[in-house]
Amino acid sequence: MNVLFICSQNMLRSPTAERVFAHYPGLTTRSAGTAEDAEKPVTAEMIEWAEMIFAMENLHARLLHERFGKLLEGKPLITLRIRDDFEFMDPALIDILKAKVPPHLPSPIPA
Repeated sequence: MNVLFICSQNMLRSPTAERVFAHYPGLTTRSAGTAEDAEKPVTAEMIEWAEMIFAMENLHARLLHERFGKLLEGKPLITLRIRDDFEFMDPALIDILKAKVPPHLPSPIPA
């Protein structure tokens, strides 16, 4: 399953999620940001590639709907409600991601 993680700048939260879940069986992960100056700005190609999308905040989900509405049809878009309070690979962020992401995946993913 192709999973895309979205935050604002693609510097802290979404790259952490991409890395944490990159080695989980059955998942291929990528990350991007909604800001124009993000490390990797989200593109239509990324949205098309993704089978499931995780947005860190409601703002990110709203921006995705505004920019890529039609491309999102039929794709799960889950808002994790993780504020921008963490550094890259912060252990607390990793714990939150491991608690919030797997329940939305179609098959059991080891923690």
